[in-house]
Amino acid sequence: MKRTWLILAGGFLTVVVIGAMVVMGAVPQNDAACAAGTASLQSASTHAAVDNYSGDQLANAAAIINAGDAMGVPAQGVVIGVMTAMGESSLQALNYGDKAGPDSRGLFQQRASWGTLAQRMDATTSADLFFTHLLAVPGWQNMTPTAAAHAVQRNADPNHYMPFYKPAEDVVAALAGTDAACADTAAAVSGDSRQLAQQIVDETTAGTIAWLTPSNFPEIQYAAEGRTVANCQVDPRILQVIQIAYKTFGKLGISDINRLCLNEHPPGSFNGDAHTANGGGHAVDFYAFGGTATNGADANAIKLIKALDPIMPAGHSGIGQENCRAAAGTSVTLAHMSQFADACTHLHVQVDPNNPAPLTVATSN
Repeated sequence: MKRTWLILAGGFLTVVVIGAMVVMGAVPQNDAACAAGTASLQSASTHAAVDNYSGDQLANAAAIINAGDAMGVPAQGVVIGVMTAMGESSLQALNYGDKAGPDSRGLFQQRASWGTLAQRMDATTSADLFFTHLLAVPGWQNMTPTAAAHAVQRNADPNHYMPFYKPAEDVVAALAGTDAACADTAAAVSGDSRQLAQQIVDETTAGTIAWLTPSNFPEIQYAAEGRTVANCQVDPRILQVIQIAYKTFGKLGISDINRLCLNEHPPGSFNGDAHTANGGGHAVDFYAFGGTATNGADANAIKLIKALDPIMPAGHSGIGQENCRAAAGTSVTLAHMSQFADACTHLHVQVDPNNPAPLTVATSN
């Protein structure tokens, strides 16, 4: 299978098309490993409840998973499909609509223009219809899950599906055995610094990214505007890390990026710190994931660490709070990122300020 690697280094995007060969130390996502796989409908209906979904709801989720697998939809898309059905019908084949769509029916509340009543009421066929539309959305894998679902469903609230992403991950993982981190890292992120920064600006405006203090945000605004401001740069790789975290949790709290910007800390006050070294902006501190505070050792932190490690530059990236994980009994072994001690009030992610080794993000053509 032909694969395209988006390799971001120093703000420039390099596209490398390869066959079976791996180049530049890239770590490809294995297509088989990152497919959601299949789920047994019979087993699903008797499966223990997952995030309060059970019985016919899980059987319907299994039908969606299997439909996606049959169509070759990547795990990321399958999770979006289950998420959408959760948000539309609570995974129930509803034989009624609402005021906005009185002819809406089924798991996905599809209108009459989508197909016959029988098609829309059938779990598998309605899922086929949904995935056909999702795969036709340009760049859907670059979107947040709720934005991708909204592009198909056209819900009045584009953020309507956001609360259902984590439960959908849990259901897919429980029924099909898919590693949730696989679904997250399968998502592509932009290779354009301004676009990445603008996405963060938009997410901040929407209230889904919060900043511990207002002084942490201007460097992102400058990057989105394409402005070069002394000591206010943001490493493009850190912008990618933020977007990967956002795609994973749908809501973030960020406490620090470039400590030099707006004279938060004078040059030289944190020598060697990735927040300040070589112009600063080579690290990000997250204080919350999905609306829940992180100490760098909790389940959300571990999830992001495991999602990032395969795509971070080997030997040229790091993760803090090793001491916090050791104390909590949640230590992890990593292949690419070094680990070090830091305050247990956040999760620190950094790239080497003096080496432009890129993150690698794989997409399929």
